[in-house]
Amino acid sequence: MKTAVIYWSGTGNTEQMAMAVAEGAGADLFKVSEFTGKIADYDRIALGCPAMGAEELEETEFEPFFASIEGELSGKTVGLFGSYGWGDGEWMRSWVDRATGAGATVLDGEGLMANEAPSDEDLEKCKAFGARLAQ
Repeated sequence: MKTAVIYWSGTGNTEQMAMAVAEGAGADLFKVSEFTGKIADYDRIALGCPAMGAEELEETEFEPFFASIEGELSGKTVGLFGSYGWGDGEWMRSWVDRATGAGATVLDGEGLMANEAPSDEDLEKCKAFGARLAQ
């Protein structure tokens, strides 16, 4: 199984999570702006983006990227993760709905979230999340 972790991070919180997910999965790690591969080349995909604005995906880089790959997610197992600093996780619920609507199987049936900077416990959860994704 070939796994990719693709993420966007503004403050470094989601980047820390991405690194831990990639470590747990033994995955290729990419910032969304640096991903030049093809989604079809990967069996499993983890996507990371923090909540932005009114609990939305980051709109300049990540949202256009996700919209461009949505049609390629059907039949794939996808892990969604990110950090947030306010709200109740609406952005993640909406994102899970979009991914499942595109035909993906979302790992654990929900996304993995960390409030603000991920704690050591959060990073351990990220590693375990990555390991489950790669199975």
